[in-house]
Amino acid sequence: MESIKDKVAIVGMGCTKFGERWDVGLNDLAIEAAYEAYEDAGVGPEDIQACWFGTVSAPVIGIGATVAAEALKLHDIPITRVENWCATGHEALRGACMGVASGMYDLVLVLGVEKLKDTGFAGLGTGRGMHPLYEARRTAPGSFALIATRYFHQYGLSPEEGKRTIGKIAVKNHHNGSMCPKAHFRNEITLEQVMNAPIIAWPLGLFDCCGNSDGGAAAIVVRADMAKQFRHDPVYIKGLGLSFDAMLPHNRPGFSWTSFSSMVNSARQAYEQAGVKNPRQELDIAVIHDCFTITELVIYEDMGFSPHGGAKEDIDSGFFTLEGGLPVNTDGGLKCFGHPVGASGLRMTYEVYKQIQGKAELPSRQLKEVKLGLSHTFGGPPQVSAVAILGGEPG
Repeated sequence: MESIKDKVAIVGMGCTKFGERWDVGLNDLAIEAAYEAYEDAGVGPEDIQACWFGTVSAPVIGIGATVAAEALKLHDIPITRVENWCATGHEALRGACMGVASGMYDLVLVLGVEKLKDTGFAGLGTGRGMHPLYEARRTAPGSFALIATRYFHQYGLSPEEGKRTIGKIAVKNHHNGSMCPKAHFRNEITLEQVMNAPIIAWPLGLFDCCGNSDGGAAAIVVRADMAKQFRHDPVYIKGLGLSFDAMLPHNRPGFSWTSFSSMVNSARQAYEQAGVKNPRQELDIAVIHDCFTITELVIYEDMGFSPHGGAKEDIDSGFFTLEGGLPVNTDGGLKCFGHPVGASGLRMTYEVYKQIQGKAELPSRQLKEVKLGLSHTFGGPPQVSAVAILGGEPG
């Protein structure tokens, strides 16, 4: 099986302000994200040969890919709408990269937008099942709360100890998000605030859950051998992993609730393509799917950042902070930047892209010597996980 490594590069990216964007629609978000990417790459709409567009909540009939076509006036080129739960942004990026790597196109646009606030729902899932067989469906906080309680039990953490452990993740991500001008939530919080916040689904409180946001993000993908025609500091795709479970893992005999095969396998695919043997030591940054604080903790272990059962020690030592050995969610993550589903994977990749280039918005948030980074999304049901690994130099 052939690797995607160093066959394509990103030469421009854009990201809107995330939040409750009542003043704009999907078209406005698409324009805001795409035109930042155009300016970053030094290209215009006339240069785009194809577009991959990701969104989840927009109806297929009446909207579909027409958001990209109409808002951006992309005439007479292929536009493909994709949707793959919370991995939609990464799915759009993956499709675009495959299109360029195949030789079909030289320069393409990747776009993800979502207007969750306009749906009127309080959150993803909201108790409504989308599958006629698997489950009537818990809410998302209810499902992930089960992961937390099982993790505490399996690894011998008292309720207080477990809640404080995941609470430190919320404190870290709020600190990072407070320094990110485009983030939805920019408020620092204390561990005591996390511990005393209203419970959503025990042990997950208000500050353990990401909010509902509107937003968009975009990327310009080109052949790697063309990349330096556009900029001196392109970012190269090193690996792309995607794994999808065939059924709800909760219904599978032996499912532990503390590890997800889709996450393990998507990371393995990307690591193998990128030649990463020890992600804990080789990655300089990771932007991962912290829809809930317990999710971030489980991802540490499933992706090889921490040993299984060992994340608490790394959290307590500050290993995942901006000053730590592997900074995670340097822009606040889903928790603070926001989670407009179709845009999230591209927004996470935007953060890695900017950090590799040394161009985080504020110097206080810029890491030193970022050479290799990872972005990741995870969703369902059933579970789907996507991983992208990016680097600043080919080879």
